Amino acid sequence: MPQDSYYNSRDRRGERDPYASRGREREYDPPHRPQRRKRRSAVRTAALVVLYVAAVIGVSILLACVGWTAAGDVLALNKEEKSITFTVAVDEDFDSVVDRLEKEGMIEYKFLFKLFAAITNKKDVIAAGSYTLNTDMDYRALLAGMSANAANRSEVKVTIPEGYNIDQIFALLEEKGVSTVDKLRDAAANHDYAFSFLKDIPLGEYRRLEGYLMPATYDFYTNHDPVYAINKLLVHFDSQVKNDFREKVAATEYSLRDIITIASLIERETTGEDRTDIAAVIYNRLNNPDAGTQGYLQIDATLVYINGGKEPTEADKAIDSPYNTYLYKGLPPTPIANPGMESIIAAMNPSDSKDFYYALGDDDTHHFFRTYDQLQKFISSQDRYKGN
Repeated sequence: MPQDSYYNSRDRRGERDPYASRGREREYDPPHRPQRRKRRSAVRTAALVVLYVAAVIGVSILLACVGWTAAGDVLALNKEEKSITFTVAVDEDFDSVVDRLEKEGMIEYKFLFKLFAAITNKKDVIAAGSYTLNTDMDYRALLAGMSANAANRSEVKVTIPEGYNIDQIFALLEEKGVSTVDKLRDAAANHDYAFSFLKDIPLGEYRRLEGYLMPATYDFYTNHDPVYAINKLLVHFDSQVKNDFREKVAATEYSLRDIITIASLIERETTGEDRTDIAAVIYNRLNNPDAGTQGYLQIDATLVYINGGKEPTEADKAIDSPYNTYLYKGLPPTPIANPGMESIIAAMNPSDSKDFYYALGDDDTHHFFRTYDQLQKFISSQDRYKGN
């Protein structure tokens, strides 16, 4: 057998090729190990593809869930029904408001709410006040619902009686939830309100507005800005005490502040139908310093103003205060109350009476007298003065 034929009839290990003895040409058979490696690589690739697809689907589902949840918060979807009264304090910052909205259950995601407010430029629309909010309100509605012009802003109607002094008015406004006494006093003392009738009155003392807080019925927001609340009363005064009235005052020897002061005395003394007669007594005393009263008004209402609102006593007449009209002649330095228009008009239109005295009778009306003796006789005849 030729040598080449011998080697061709054997495999690589030196064994005979079984096909060689049959005279057939041997076909090359590739090794089996590389095929297994290819199959394993294909399986591994397929597994990676499956894992990638699963990851993509999982992330997509997660993002969809997060997006749906976030959208639900933004659009107020599927929230449990809840309604609250939400109060924004004066000077409260936006972050604090958002914190409380989350705490009250109006929103779930503070970051998302802040982002929405920033994108829509609504961060600065929130105004101090009390508002009715509920979980049906989406982000846009919540922001609009806490603005100065919000229709859902809580309001309160307050009637300020004629003759209330500034302390009584501020206490009433606090009781009704409009503002606090401290904030109102600060606004009264230090804010420069743009009214001509206040231009000569210096800042610094809250009672400088005494007499100008016109009694009426007002609608206020709860937690109202104190400056705006006071301004509302001053605007009403300005609209009632018109220019023609002020021109008449300017033609007299009295200032508008004097007239308001006289009106405040009338308001605190009147029993209802005697305003012009009380005005006459005041002017008679002011204009006749040599008469029996010697220029002293001797009005008990001024004692009530300085003793904290108590029934005046003989001891109160000795209180050293410029408001004590038993110790100091003429008008007190400022009004002692906030009069209504009837008393303001009466202060400019006293009756023609020449009386210098009046006293409250058992019939709860005032009786007027020209002389001190007449006054004393009347007092001695009334049961209400016996035992005093």
